[in-house]
Formats: sequence, C-alpha cells, structure tokens
Amino acid sequence: MLFRCMATLCVLLLGVSCDLPAAPPNVVLVMCDDLGWGDTGFNGNTVIKTPHLDAMARAGLKLNRFYSAAPVCSPTRGSVLTGRHPYRYGILTANSGHMKPQELTLAELLREQGYATGHFGKWHLGTMTKTIRDSNRGGPKHVAHFSPPQNNGFDRCFSTEAKVPTFDPMLKPRGKASGKGWNYLQDRAAAVPYGTRYWNQQGEVVTDNLAGDDARVIMDRAVPFITQSAEQQQPFFVVVWFHTPHLPVVAGPDHAKLYAEYDDFPRNYYGCITAMDEQVGRLRQTLRDLNVADNTLVTFCSDNGPEGQADTSPGSSGPYRGRKRDLYEGGVRVPGLIEWPAKIAAGRVSDYPAVTSDYLPTILELLGVQIPTERAIDGASLLPLIETNVTERPSPIGFQHHDALAWTDNRYKLINNTRKHKRDSNGKPLRPPGFELYDILADPQEAHDIAAEHPEVVKRMQAELLAWQASCKPVDSRQ
Repeated sequence: MLFRCMATLCVLLLGVSCDLPAAPPNVVLVMCDDLGWGDTGFNGNTVIKTPHLDAMARAGLKLNRFYSAAPVCSPTRGSVLTGRHPYRYGILTANSGHMKPQELTLAELLREQGYATGHFGKWHLGTMTKTIRDSNRGGPKHVAHFSPPQNNGFDRCFSTEAKVPTFDPMLKPRGKASGKGWNYLQDRAAAVPYGTRYWNQQGEVVTDNLAGDDARVIMDRAVPFITQSAEQQQPFFVVVWFHTPHLPVVAGPDHAKLYAEYDDFPRNYYGCITAMDEQVGRLRQTLRDLNVADNTLVTFCSDNGPEGQADTSPGSSGPYRGRKRDLYEGGVRVPGLIEWPAKIAAGRVSDYPAVTSDYLPTILELLGVQIPTERAIDGASLLPLIETNVTERPSPIGFQHHDALAWTDNRYKLINNTRKHKRDSNGKPLRPPGFELYDILADPQEAHDIAAEHPEVVKRMQAELLAWQASCKPVDSRQ
C-alpha cells in the first residue's frame, strides 16, 4: 500500500513516475513437525507421494545439509523467530519455558517494517490461555508460560499450543486412543474432544471449519490472509507450522486410499504427509494467482528428525544415523528448501550447512535492516548463498540438548551424544562421555569415529564448542 500511494503521489504532484526501490519481498516460512529427512520425494523417498514439494525443490534451492537448531520441536521454533540458540532464550525442550517479552522476534521486527504478520498452525512457544485447561500446559496452572503469537508480533493468528491429530484435529476416539494415531473417524458423533484448541489473535477459541485434514484447515486461514495482504499491496510475513506428521497421525479417506496396501500406522503417516504436500501446492498456486510469487521467499523445513525407532516407526531419516532427540545427523538434519523466483534460479542444489537460526539474519539482511546488536545471534545470513552460491559457512553451528553437545563446521562434526550412555536414577550419565569426531563430507552416516586419528581437530573444536556453550548462559526454563 505504501509503495502504491507514493507512486500515485509522484504522478499527481510532479507529472512523472518515481524511481522507487523494489517492493520488499514477502516471506512465508513453512515447517513440518517430526518430518524426517527421508520422508519426501525430493530426498529420495519412493513411497510417500510429495509431488508439490518435489516441484518446489526443482523450482528453487534444495539444501542437502539443512539443520534444525534442536532435535525437538519447541527449541527449533524459537530459533526460527529469534535467530538464537534455544539455550539463550530458555526454551530448552518441548513443553518447557516460553517466548519472553525481552526477546525480539522476526514478526516484531518485520511489523516495524510495514509487514502484515500471521501465524498459522502449531505454536508451542508458550500457552494460549490463562483460564481454561487446554493442550499440554494451557490454563491456570501454567499462567507464567502464557505467551501466544499475538504477544510476539503476529497480527493474525490461527494457532494451537501443541499437537493435534492430523485429521479431524479437534477429535479423538472415545475410550483409550493410541498415541500413534488411528483410522479416520467415520462416526464423528461417537468421538470426544482431543483437548487442544485453535485460538485467534483476540484470544478466542475458533469453532468453525475444523473438520477434515488439519493441513487444509490451517491453509484455509493462511490463504485469505495472504490474499488480503496482496490485494492491499502490503508485504506479508507468514508462518505456517503444520502439525504433520507429529503423532497422532490420521489420514482422511482419500489419502488413506493411496496407501491401502500398508498397515494402519504407515498408511496414516504416509497419507497425512501427502495431504500436507497438497496444501504446499495450494500455497504456491495462490502466490502465482495473486501475481506475487516472484517476489515471495518461501522456505520449507522440519523442526527435527522423525519420531520413534527406525524398525517400528514409518518416518525416515534417510541414510543418516539417529532420529528425533538425537544430535546425530538423523535427529537434526532435515528437509530444506528455499524458493524465491526473483532471486533463485530453478534447479539449484547445495551442500552448504544451514540451520533454522539463519532465517532471521537472512531476512533482515535482504531488507537492509540492522541485526540487533544488544543480543547474540547464532544464525548467519544465507544471502551470500542465495546471491553467489558460496559453498562454505563462515562459522560453525552449535547444538545442545540436555547434556548432549555437538559442533559442526563445513567438514567435521564433534559430538558427545549422551543418549547412548547408561544413566543413573536421576538421568545423569554414569560416566562422562567422550567426544566423537566425524568427517561429515566423507562419512555423513557418522559410522567411523575418527577422534583418535585427529586429536588436534578434537582439541580445537572442543574449545570452540565449550566457549560457545558458556556464551549461551543457560537459563531456568521455568522463568
């Protein structure tokens, strides 16, 4: 709207067209929940149908080495909005802590630049209500953690505190329901409330249009917001955080039929991913229909690796070791895409190490907005990668999850993943774990620990890692 008004003013007053700067890009950040690196066609999955994501990968930049900032959801989500490691802002794991008023989020920073801001889907960075029992922590018992999206820079919200089923998100079967999921409910009248609600920016419970595929329910709110912003010629910042494929997984009848030959659990898992993929296609088509696709930066990723054990769960971490809650590659290396037709040529593929903390510095740099200097930022701008196809990251990426640590640069990864060590009754390792070293370029599967062969690399990286860890100054997540 501002750019249109300025141009009109120039014509009326001067009788000439103004040389205005290019309109700022729209930004849409899409993230799945527990989607493994190997759960998409563009990363080699031959079972799960993801044609729209595959098309997005062909149309933009595919990041083979993209990381979530943490191996669980809430900390990663906070890293997207702050550019900071979770231990700096006190959301150390799922269902702990909340986004605090002193943090600066992307939504707050972009709203100052004239953007319309919207959050749609899973929030998981604080509770949504102080008054009624809701989801995992919502209600009077956890008032201290009340921090909904509208308190963190978002103008429009359609958000849940935490997980919901991926089909008929407000319902579950009467009686004991499997935590993995169930077949879609043919008789909704026999169901009971799941216990998690959708909330809007006024702090009201949303009660309409909640039946069917949850990804479609979410996109039904995001599309009108994008359309309104585009029609008003206002740049928009939209966060779409799907619940798919976090448990409980449920596929609707149309998508379940696509995988009829599989047992219930994989059929519902695969089906809900394909349903989500269709909504990514709907998003991309909406941008094209509105003639804003060229100047819209769209990203896609997951918040961590796949849930469960590889031999009993359908989610895939591809060739990588580990899964959700691990700092091995399978726990934090996730699908990563960036599409921006005005700036990124189709068909690009990169092995550049990138992380969810990079979103904030990237977006601020492309807008010419100074990164806040009063707080440490762990991410690095991806603009050099977008513009010049650089291959090496300027600084390593650090990870911490409980007492597990990892530090990865362009080639090596140092890790002390404590999950494999026996623990005492308090959950502490019975012996201090040593650091393992892997050459991620030569051994991305982390099959060969080369710490003994490269003690100088271990010493250097350990010093860097411990200095970084100390700088994060972990805070009490209850504050």
